[in-house]
Amino acid sequence: MKRREFIMLLGGAAAWPLAARAQQGERQRRVGVLTNLAEDDPEERRRMAALTQALERLGWHDRRNIQIEYQRTGGDAGSTRRHAAELAALAPDLILGVGAAATASLQQATRTVPIIFVSLPDAVGGGVVESLSRPGGNATGFTTGEYGIGAKWLELLKEIAPRITQAGVLRDAAVGSGPAQFAAIQALAPSLGMEASPIGVRDVGEIERAVSAFASSPNRGLIVTGSALTTVHHDLIVKLAARHNLPAVYFQRFYVAAGGLISYGPDPVDQFRRAASYVDRILKGEKPADLPVQAPTKYELVINLKTAKALGLEIPPTLLARADELIE
Repeated sequence: MKRREFIMLLGGAAAWPLAARAQQGERQRRVGVLTNLAEDDPEERRRMAALTQALERLGWHDRRNIQIEYQRTGGDAGSTRRHAAELAALAPDLILGVGAAATASLQQATRTVPIIFVSLPDAVGGGVVESLSRPGGNATGFTTGEYGIGAKWLELLKEIAPRITQAGVLRDAAVGSGPAQFAAIQALAPSLGMEASPIGVRDVGEIERAVSAFASSPNRGLIVTGSALTTVHHDLIVKLAARHNLPAVYFQRFYVAAGGLISYGPDPVDQFRRAASYVDRILKGEKPADLPVQAPTKYELVINLKTAKALGLEIPPTLLARADELIE
């Protein structure tokens, strides 16, 4: 956001309640959203549609009794911190933060504005909340589950591509949950006749160099873990895996929709849908400190059959039977 636009937005913030009173006598509430995907990204459209539709079912209609201000960071750390500060300066009724980087930046920017997080891997270990049942501060929300899911990704990689002996774990080196998640993968690897090695990346250039270097030897496959960096550059990662004939397991469905091989993890759209209930409760007076952090309730296994065929993989019938969705 340019400086002039931000100043105008700050000036307009004071007028929001006045505009609301002119509309059917309702007070217009202000909600910020700090996210990393572009507005026209298909996954972003799915997530935000789920959020706004769920809010409407609860009686909250954008531009009528609620105004939503979106800030999109592109996965850049500096941009994330800047946009978090801009949203906090508007003093909204609450802010929704997507992912670990957004949540951390929001907590640095404000300890008073309520924060609802989604897609956060470790709320307690990351210092975001005091406990899952009683968060205790100004933040609560929805986690992506346990670190042990990494072992499931490794099992799936071996099941769909039995020849794999070396698994590269692609992760953002700046994400704090990375070491614990990798430890779960590494602990299981010997029992599957595999080795696991971390591929730490910090920017888009490192992604391309690291994946290309890792693919230089045979019998290798990828596990792609969640972060703002890997999410924003999901198209590039999928293309690199295809270019180097690397079987890859991803943490969410949208990679497979873009041409990736297989994914297993929480349904992010469901998390945004559920987050609407916390928006509703906080706008009605409840405190984040009293709302428990919620774990995923819906996991999905998705396989791209076209990609499997291109890689020369024959998917076991048992794996096909377990899939929640098969993309032709």
